Amino acid sequence: MSDPFVAHVGAVFSADIAIPEHARALRFYSRVLTTGTHPLWREDLMNNLGMPIIGLGERTEDYAHLPLQWMPHIQVADVATSVQRALDLGGSVLMHARTEDGASQWAVLCDPNGAAFGIIPLVPADAIPQGARAALPDAAQHMGRIYWLDLTVADAMAASDFYRHVVGWSVQSVEMNEHGERYTDCNLLADDGKPVARIRHARGVNAGLPPVWMMYLPVNDLAESLLCVEEEGGVIIKAEQRERGEYAYAAIRDPAGACFALIPG
Repeated sequence: MSDPFVAHVGAVFSADIAIPEHARALRFYSRVLTTGTHPLWREDLMNNLGMPIIGLGERTEDYAHLPLQWMPHIQVADVATSVQRALDLGGSVLMHARTEDGASQWAVLCDPNGAAFGIIPLVPADAIPQGARAALPDAAQHMGRIYWLDLTVADAMAASDFYRHVVGWSVQSVEMNEHGERYTDCNLLADDGKPVARIRHARGVNAGLPPVWMMYLPVNDLAESLLCVEEEGGVIIKAEQRERGEYAYAAIRDPAGACFALIPG
């Protein structure tokens, strides 16, 4: 995944959600993410460097119209241009913040499949804490961070084309061969040439996943995190294990119905 702590068109900087029963949700994520002897997240859901990578907001009247999804915040070259392209391609605008003179600041969009996401301008260098930069690149994989994004839809090619125009991602074909069925999924690349997300067809092992952006969050002890998921009222949609039995990945539905994924850090 691309470095989230620099300015790149297509880089995923953070994600948030407006969720009901906020206290319960905070308890759920605090337990699920802070596992192991060296947690990658703090109990306030900042990462282990004290950066607010994910945000859990209360579902007030101002945010009641937003879908119950984790929404990644993606850096784009020009917010206003991306908003218009999304509308032209069949998407919708859920929120659009502007300055007093009408200039676009940020927006929350919805693609034609119903997946919500935010777009923000390129993040200035002085807005990134120096501690984050000092920790890269060796510790990058082990930070509390959004490691990857997946979107599972009926038509991955059409969805990839939407994001190519709206976000500015490049599209890289990924040939799939599942039980003799051949088809093409798509990696999405930021302008530094590194893949940051994948759009998958809803086939095979991915059939039945909701058409929402699934963020992958690394944790220090995935097995312990999965126990916490069930103890706190969440659901393990699916989990993959390696030959030795260690968990490699799990798709989760939280108690409010929002979905995300966990991987070992």
